[in-house]
Amino acid sequence: MKLKINHNSHTPLHIQAEELLRKLIAEEEYQNGKMLPNEVDLSKQLAISRSTLRMALNKLVYEGLLIRKKGVGTKVAEMAVSSKSMNWLSFSQEMAARGIVIKDYEMHLTWVFPDEKIANFFEIGTDKKILKLERLRGKPEWPFVYFISYFHPRVGLTGEEDFRRPLYEIFEKDHSVIATLSKEEISATAADNFIASKLGVDNGSPILFRKRYVFDQGERPIEYNLGYYRADSFVYAVESRR
Repeated sequence: MKLKINHNSHTPLHIQAEELLRKLIAEEEYQNGKMLPNEVDLSKQLAISRSTLRMALNKLVYEGLLIRKKGVGTKVAEMAVSSKSMNWLSFSQEMAARGIVIKDYEMHLTWVFPDEKIANFFEIGTDKKILKLERLRGKPEWPFVYFISYFHPRVGLTGEEDFRRPLYEIFEKDHSVIATLSKEEISATAADNFIASKLGVDNGSPILFRKRYVFDQGERPIEYNLGYYRADSFVYAVESRR
């Protein structure tokens, strides 16, 4: 793959380098363990300084995509999938941005009466049916997350949508609803019989449990999402700035 920086672009050089590196490490040869070119050769090829290149490499190392060993070199990490709290994207968009191929193993759509907790979140009655979407998703090799989403009737979902598309793209393009705010709760829990059977782990195995509350541009609730992740296949990273 030929790497080329556009030195006339307004995009900072280290950002361009990061984007090129993401494409490079997604190639099969690097996924199979081939070492990346050394920093001297890479910086010459891109016509940027080593310090600029190192900024891009450090970002990918921080995200767990690369492993750097002194005296050995840099290669793609054989690690768990990682999600970052600052990535305000749907799961499909987030994984696509990271070059991770996702497979849908199961998908179930039903209309249900919400329990009191969900009804209170949506500020509706428990006697009004809402759409429930359940999906088992993961890498081509095995599933690692089971999602359960409930949607406010206001969104206008019919259940006929193509949910293979990114969820928030469906919201925006099909229903003119823009997801702008996410509030999340992360905790560790033990897999019950149902979740264990879905994720292919033993009953009682530790899993990551994430609740996501999604709001539109008017800060009105539109989605109540529960995610159950295999602990051995997923890392949740948090980045904070001052």
